[in-house]
Amino acid sequence: MPKLKTKSGAKKRFKMTATGKVKVAQAGKRHGMIKRTTKFIRDARGTTVLSEQDARIVRKFMPYA
Repeated sequence: MPKLKTKSGAKKRFKMTATGKVKVAQAGKRHGMIKRTTKFIRDARGTTVLSEQDARIVRKFMPYA
């Protein structure tokens, strides 16, 4: 059986936690901060865990993560 390739875009954007969940940076913080509320910016700090439906897709892209 040949080795599976990891999607290079996925390995740059996602990390796996020790329990197998998919960790990702918070969305919506690249530009346009002036129109965002302070609460939104504060809540969007750091990283978040993907929902199970989305994580299932990402796991296919990263077979050895």
